[in-house]
Amino acid sequence: MSERKSTLIGIIGTGNMGGAIAGAMASDPSWEVHVHDANPGKVQDLLLRHPNLKATESLPELVNMCKIIILAVKPQSLPSLFSDLRMNAAPGTRWISIAAGVSLDVLTEGLGTNEVIRIMPNLTAGIHESVTAVCMTAGVSKEFAETVVRIANTFGTAFVIPEKDMPAFIGISGSAVGYHLQYIHALAMAGTHQGIPYARSLPIVCDTLHSTVALLKASGKNPMELLASVCSAGGTTIEGMKALAENGFDSAIYQAVSAVAEKSSSMELLAGIAAKKGQD
Repeated sequence: MSERKSTLIGIIGTGNMGGAIAGAMASDPSWEVHVHDANPGKVQDLLLRHPNLKATESLPELVNMCKIIILAVKPQSLPSLFSDLRMNAAPGTRWISIAAGVSLDVLTEGLGTNEVIRIMPNLTAGIHESVTAVCMTAGVSKEFAETVVRIANTFGTAFVIPEKDMPAFIGISGSAVGYHLQYIHALAMAGTHQGIPYARSLPIVCDTLHSTVALLKASGKNPMELLASVCSAGGTTIEGMKALAENGFDSAIYQAVSAVAEKSSSMELLAGIAAKKGQD
């Protein structure tokens, strides 16, 4: 029985996100991953950590060689690349973009094909734990859609969503990694304020958060149902919940998600304007 041939994947851009995705995919024999970056030093650093990756110095060579290209460049840089990408791509090339705020309309017009899918991973892709949004046009082939979901599942869990929900997704997932880190740090610092050294307080907070999520998933209940169980009448937890409410905990979260969603939508608008200017 012959071995299944690896699919050639090209990744343009090896910054934090592109590098994390490349590193995660490097361990899966389903993919033969070629990487390119305008900064060769970044590529060399990545190859030292993940020797299964292959470096391709020439952007035209990578685009012409690989059947699927992941665009991991900065959103503001992407429109200026469209012409070179179209010119050098082989017939049937398919595209995956992780550029925040660059819409499918801009991508399909700029790349000259409907075979384009947007994904929105987060930095936990590097440890195979990313929660990744996947959105696509109606014209995308079923086979390509399934391949992209499989790629996203290589470095975490994929959620297929309509593009209109992307700003909200970024607010509750992509950017939420930052909120969670801030919450963890604040809770650990509060423990330190109460006398537990930070080096001891931090792992306690992390393990408590991990076990809480595990309980929520295993229970099949929603958070409010579990809160009713943990908040005993006249007990300690209800006092903490009262303090959170009085200090605007829920309101701050709503505002953070709204701010991120609004920023994402404005970036999408600006990317569309930049793409039109690039075509004029």
